[in-house]
Amino acid sequence: MNIDEQVTYLMQGTEYGDENLKETMSSELKQRLIEAQQQGRSLRVYCGYDPRTTDLHLGHTVTMRKLRQFQELGHEVTFLIGNYTSLIGDPSDKDKLRPQLSPEQVEINGRSYAAQAFRILDPAKTIIRYNAEWLSKLNFAELIKLASNFTVQQFLTREAFKLRWERGDGIYLHETFYSLMQGYDAYAMRSDVQVGGTDQLFNIVTAARKLMTYLGEKPNIAIILSILPGTDGVVKMSKSLGNHIPINATAEDMYGKVMSLPDIAMPAFFRLVTRWTPPQINEIEEKIARGILHPRDAKMRLAHEIVSSLFDEGAAMAAEESFVRLFQQRDTPIEMPVYKMAAGQTVVEVLLACGLVRTKNEARRLIDQKGVRLDGEILSEAQLVFPHDGVLQAGKRRFMRVIY
Repeated sequence: MNIDEQVTYLMQGTEYGDENLKETMSSELKQRLIEAQQQGRSLRVYCGYDPRTTDLHLGHTVTMRKLRQFQELGHEVTFLIGNYTSLIGDPSDKDKLRPQLSPEQVEINGRSYAAQAFRILDPAKTIIRYNAEWLSKLNFAELIKLASNFTVQQFLTREAFKLRWERGDGIYLHETFYSLMQGYDAYAMRSDVQVGGTDQLFNIVTAARKLMTYLGEKPNIAIILSILPGTDGVVKMSKSLGNHIPINATAEDMYGKVMSLPDIAMPAFFRLVTRWTPPQINEIEEKIARGILHPRDAKMRLAHEIVSSLFDEGAAMAAEESFVRLFQQRDTPIEMPVYKMAAGQTVVEVLLACGLVRTKNEARRLIDQKGVRLDGEILSEAQLVFPHDGVLQAGKRRFMRVIY
């Protein structure tokens, strides 16, 4: 790729909420790439991850995919584990105080994050660092100097803090330190580029760039990425909402969940969680618009791409064949409503609760007649605890995707 093509590729999927800011970041990225090429060096790129859980989903891979793109173009990538920032917890997208984690829990989660990240990043080209390396050495006087760059008003205008202020909920002083700490991360690593989601706009564009300038370094370039929608196609992907696609799902389950996406969600997935370049995506979208490519077939390409990138080509082929057998050959609809079941519910209780039957007697009668299937397998025990998530079929024409 030439420089302009690289900029287009690396800016794919970005969202700043301000076209002028996006143009500024795009222009700065191009200039930094030109300078690096002239100097014979690669850009220093990083993204920070606060390991607050061990359960990652496809939404967490958006920034990792962008880091991989930088790796493919020959740049230096650092996967920064926020073992120090995790002790506070990022308040950026929360309208309530985050619980603080213990150092032991952060360490366990951090190891899990790194292992899962290497399903996308090239381990041989990835630098792993921990921000306690420099943040733990800051003294009180240095922290005061960093804090002098910001006003209380700047924090109170942030959406999460604003909501809490209006409700009369507490905003704790330590939460404002988070942006300073993240800004100092960028300075400590002398980064050229920092990658993050739209919830990190203030931390990267305001805090990091301001602190780097204050401390005498050229400010890093912010690559701010859109938030991936969940399987409902609207709300951001979240485990708590039950609309997520776990990284540790089986290849078959991951393929099926991607195929359950509404068509409106496909453009976001094309740009955020695939290895496809802008020309490839444009070609697919143009074929869909002209009626040459059916949205279902485009979605199958998408599912195949995602599964093959996180597993391998063989796993993607097997998952696709399984999907075709289960859905297309059985005339099962690809899109269907979703029911989130409670722990311990029986087969009868799930059938009744999700509306596939009107009464328990109807449910038992269908089960006795072998008319109830889960992922194509007959369920014959009415009082059996519902075995696992999947596509539940009652009779010939009633379907529901059941999730935990």
